Amino acid sequence: MKKSKNSISSWLKEYGDVEIESFIEKNLAITEKVRQAMEYKGWKSKDLAKVMDKSPSEVSKWLSGMHNLTLKSIIKMETALEVDLIHTIPVKEYEYVYLGSVQNQSDLLIKTEDYEQTAEISQYDIAI
Repeated sequence: MKKSKNSISSWLKEYGDVEIESFIEKNLAITEKVRQAMEYKGWKSKDLAKVMDKSPSEVSKWLSGMHNLTLKSIIKMETALEVDLIHTIPVKEYEYVYLGSVQNQSDLLIKTEDYEQTAEISQYDIAI
């Protein structure tokens, strides 16, 4: 039996681990974004390594797409390249807004209504 040149593909076909497939897909997507950002800046691996105070061999390992990137190293790359490599939207349960000085309950209700009428999003509960 002839051994395949792409051992990762062969392994995935044989064992089919969904988590590993997802890991590889996301890891390659991140390294592709890094590559594009470097290309835009006209940087080589050594330039990124210098800015990040890392060895060129470590950065090359990261950019191979097969290294298990840590969140810390991804954030360092984001900072160095001034790009967002992983975009997440924080979940807000509450929005805190200063309504001014509130004298009593009826004053609070009036100011709350005024705020809700002018706010674009009124999906949050009002925390009192």
